[in-house]
Amino acid sequence: MMKQYLEIKERNKDSILFFRLGDFYEMFLDDARIASKELDIVLTTRDKANENPDERIPMCGVPYHSAESYIAKLISKGYKVAICEQIEDPATAKGIVARDIVRVITPGTLMETSMLDESKPNYLCAVYVGKTSAVCFSDLSTGEISVSEFGTGDLQHIENELSAYSPSEAILGGDEVGVEVLKEHLTNRLGALAECDGERFDENNREIISRQFGEEISQQLSPAAVYAAGALLSYMIDTQKTELSHLNTLRINSDGSFMELDINTLRNLELAGAIRTGEKKGSLLWVLDKTKTPMGRRLIRTWVLRPLLGLAPIKRRQSAVEELRGDTLIRGELMAALRGIGDLERLIGKIVFGNAGCRDLKALSISINSLPELVHQLSPMKGQALCEIRAMDVLSDLSDKIDGTVCDDPPFSVREGGFIKDGFNEEVDRLRGLLENSSAALTAVESRERERTGKKLKIGYNKVFGYYIEIPRSSSEDVPGDYVRKQTLANCERFITQELKELETELLTAKDRLAALEYRLFEELRLSIAAEVGRVQETAQHVAALDVFCSFAEVAVANNYCKPEIDVSGAINITDGRHPTVEVMQQGSLFVPNDTFLDSGSSRTAIITGPNMAGKSTYMRQTALIVLMAQMGSFVPAKSAQIGLVDRVFTRIGASDDLSAGKSTFMVEMTEMADILKSATRSSLLILDEIGRGTSTYDGMSVARAVLEHCADKRKLGAKTLFATHYHELTALEHEIEGVKNYNISAKKRGDDVIFLRKIIPGGADDSYGIEVAGLAGVPDSVIRRAKSVLKALEGGEMAARTSPAPQKDTGQLTLLDMGGNEIAAKLNATDLNTLTPLEALSLLFELKKIL
Repeated sequence: MMKQYLEIKERNKDSILFFRLGDFYEMFLDDARIASKELDIVLTTRDKANENPDERIPMCGVPYHSAESYIAKLISKGYKVAICEQIEDPATAKGIVARDIVRVITPGTLMETSMLDESKPNYLCAVYVGKTSAVCFSDLSTGEISVSEFGTGDLQHIENELSAYSPSEAILGGDEVGVEVLKEHLTNRLGALAECDGERFDENNREIISRQFGEEISQQLSPAAVYAAGALLSYMIDTQKTELSHLNTLRINSDGSFMELDINTLRNLELAGAIRTGEKKGSLLWVLDKTKTPMGRRLIRTWVLRPLLGLAPIKRRQSAVEELRGDTLIRGELMAALRGIGDLERLIGKIVFGNAGCRDLKALSISINSLPELVHQLSPMKGQALCEIRAMDVLSDLSDKIDGTVCDDPPFSVREGGFIKDGFNEEVDRLRGLLENSSAALTAVESRERERTGKKLKIGYNKVFGYYIEIPRSSSEDVPGDYVRKQTLANCERFITQELKELETELLTAKDRLAALEYRLFEELRLSIAAEVGRVQETAQHVAALDVFCSFAEVAVANNYCKPEIDVSGAINITDGRHPTVEVMQQGSLFVPNDTFLDSGSSRTAIITGPNMAGKSTYMRQTALIVLMAQMGSFVPAKSAQIGLVDRVFTRIGASDDLSAGKSTFMVEMTEMADILKSATRSSLLILDEIGRGTSTYDGMSVARAVLEHCADKRKLGAKTLFATHYHELTALEHEIEGVKNYNISAKKRGDDVIFLRKIIPGGADDSYGIEVAGLAGVPDSVIRRAKSVLKALEGGEMAARTSPAPQKDTGQLTLLDMGGNEIAAKLNATDLNTLTPLEALSLLFELKKIL
């Protein structure tokens, strides 16, 4: 057995081998050591009789029926798992049972529902890097597969594509330098399992593609696309050990269909995850996602991360959202019907792969039975997108077939029977009746034999002879000729007949025969449903799109969004725009809306000044988000909006360093800025926040001015730009460069306090209120007083004489503000002394003393 194990392990060195032995998956040697540690299970040894402990074979195992949870843990930790099963019946095998790998489970090839997040696609990708590069993505669980080609050797576009899809596993081939760069991006920034496997990328892959998708599709692909798509198919065939019939349509992504977003923009605008936590809550996706089906949740994520560039498809989506927004009753009925629909894409994927049970078939049937209601509710709709959905295939023949075959509440396992519906198959009914009424069948034989022989006989059973007919010895002489004597006892004789032996055989084998027959009927049903995979996938896509349209419409009504006017004017004109996420998060206070106007002419660049914490970043982010939402086909948080299509949105927001790569905050900022200036066009929207703050004042201001001039200059770039800065000297550019306008966020100062009004107004700011903001943040009063002293000296020109004003003598006296005064002041301001009881006053005093 160990020889067999080692031979199979040799062919799967990069995987942990789950070796089937009876009711367990066993692991040996190094695999056992790894699994024992990662899964927290007991490590034991085989061959315990060996006196030398060093020669014993380490082993550990998990029950096969609960292996899924253990496999999930290993996959989540970045391991691959090879499943080795018995491939012949142990009852008929001579010698050791034959075994082989039936599947290799990897992060990118998961099919098990328990291991997958239903709201996210699980992408496997193959990347070919060359003079012309290509990337192919596939979600094996749904059958989605697409390929994109990149005409230049620039890796930035490939990195952006990888960031948008966020694959869990990647296979890389081609140029070694480029492969290493992408591997670092995938591993460190996206957390994917990335492997170099150059042998899979060759021209012979065209034959693999032809077999999967047909010769016509194969001939449409460039050599680079053939390398990537063929490598991906080859990897999936090798790991899954089965046909990939549900991968039946290869989508070829053409340039100009979707907006390319880099990883910094995805993160800075919090499109799918909050910056601090990475979780969905606090992101744009969290605000927009009111979908009811797993397919809808995956599709809305895709739409958020890949906005459209074409005017016609955007307007098509808008029309669908507008119709649903206008009819609350129909929208509510549709969303109620959508709740009853399961994951059609992944259910049919499991059915095709052979991983499905009767419960999966029944879940598919239940989902299909909700489709006619969707079609009925859509009958009044007029828009093209909704009319196409209304014409979808409702798959009623598939649900009829499933419901006619499978009982209403099938068991979990299909190997033990009990799930074929009564009346579907005569032989199943007969065997089931035989099992349920075995005593009745024996009684019937007993009655017939008594009547035939006229003797007082009875039927009995023992383990030696099985069933027999027992007759008293006094009347056992003249028995029928077909009676065969088996045993003579003192008081009776025991006989068998051919009919009794046949009944015995049927009774003893009925359970196994019934289970085998039911499984055969299940397989026939599964294969017949699997043959309709294309129909189910197409219907699932219609349902997902309807779900997203309903979600967009529901959010538009709930949050008072408007329908943006989309055109190619190049102008962005937003009235009373709001930040979609911030206004939902701050439920306790009113969000202050602001206008935005940018065009390709006299207002293409806006310099925004104002205090820290006043809302500059929120304002810029909301403008970018409104543009992106409009190009997704969603309504937007504004009173009105005209959006001229933009080809890219770039952001440079926030300070961060990259210590592992040896890059300072300023170096990271300049690297990102260089990428933006290299990739942006006149049709792009740039969101630039505090450029140049990571170095000395004059260097930083010089860099900021040079960047601003480059962005505003039509001959160099001329992109629509929102530029936030604390370098107030840059506001002079409004009078020096055509197309530059100054704006600031208003604030009011009362004594040492500052009140942010959150309103964008024309003109530059007159103060940064930095010291006041430091006070609001809780900086000790002694530091605040010292900062004011330094500021006064700087403003008075005293810095020319010395590096800094002499520090005031420290008396060691703590002020009330130093001792937590800000928190105390806040508590006192929130207290109504007129309604305070004596007990509450004592309690408050205790709290204040505790703060001090």
